[in-house]
Amino acid sequence: MKSFIFPLLLCMLLINACSPIKVRENAVEKTGGLVAFWDFSDSFKSKCGNYNMSNIGEVMISDDGPVSGHSAVFSGKNYLALPYAKTGNLNVKTNAVTVVAWVNWEGEGTGFVGGMWNEYQDGGKRQYGLFISLPYYNGADQVCGHISKTGKPTPPFPFSIDYSASAQKVPHNKWVCAAFTYDGKYIRSYLDGKFVERPKEPIKHTKGFPGYPDGLFQSKNPYYFPDGIGDNGSDFTIGAVLLKKGMGNFFKGKIGGLAVYNRALSDLEIAEISKAFPLK
Repeated sequence: MKSFIFPLLLCMLLINACSPIKVRENAVEKTGGLVAFWDFSDSFKSKCGNYNMSNIGEVMISDDGPVSGHSAVFSGKNYLALPYAKTGNLNVKTNAVTVVAWVNWEGEGTGFVGGMWNEYQDGGKRQYGLFISLPYYNGADQVCGHISKTGKPTPPFPFSIDYSASAQKVPHNKWVCAAFTYDGKYIRSYLDGKFVERPKEPIKHTKGFPGYPDGLFQSKNPYYFPDGIGDNGSDFTIGAVLLKKGMGNFFKGKIGGLAVYNRALSDLEIAEISKAFPLK
């Protein structure tokens, strides 16, 4: 009996050690603070947390992607949604968050990747969100991490201005790892595991507002925001957010994986997660 069990156990250990998917999943799952992780291998249910997203507009699953070999395909008209009442720990109460995603962006317009972000209902229910390209306040074609305390626009400006923007540009039609962290004080944006600081610069569209005759002059990466994250009642969505005109800021392209953590990951942790999934 013993002679049979030992070879069987050895075989199982070798299979686990040689499984590339097991190793890659661990890069995300072994990192502390994980709330949810979608790899879109066969459904829109998260591998951690059991968050089952509703498919609005026929999001399809493609046999292409750096995480599981699959990805969710967004046409610019579809998205995934989870009602606020079912967000659970996605509604982070730690005043800290990290969102990591593997995206292949076609380069059209503003692309919302994922988070709890509602720009219209009850004056705004913004909380946190990962975007690709927020050009109005110096974030064109860049990874942008957005945080809100009140859910409303940033006074005295007409829109919410509180987001970091990576120094690096996001290429079109190519897989990248996009991420942002928030530690309760600073928002940081990353591209392919790398954080690059931006010097202070004039922020577009901020001149002439009360208290800001010359506009804002600040760094977009890291972006200083000590206010924290509000619990403002937003749904969790992937691929679009609610605007005044309806759902908008549609992401166009593919999302191959998305992970949410309830703390700010370190530069090293972001780099390790990014390296674990080679990009083509």
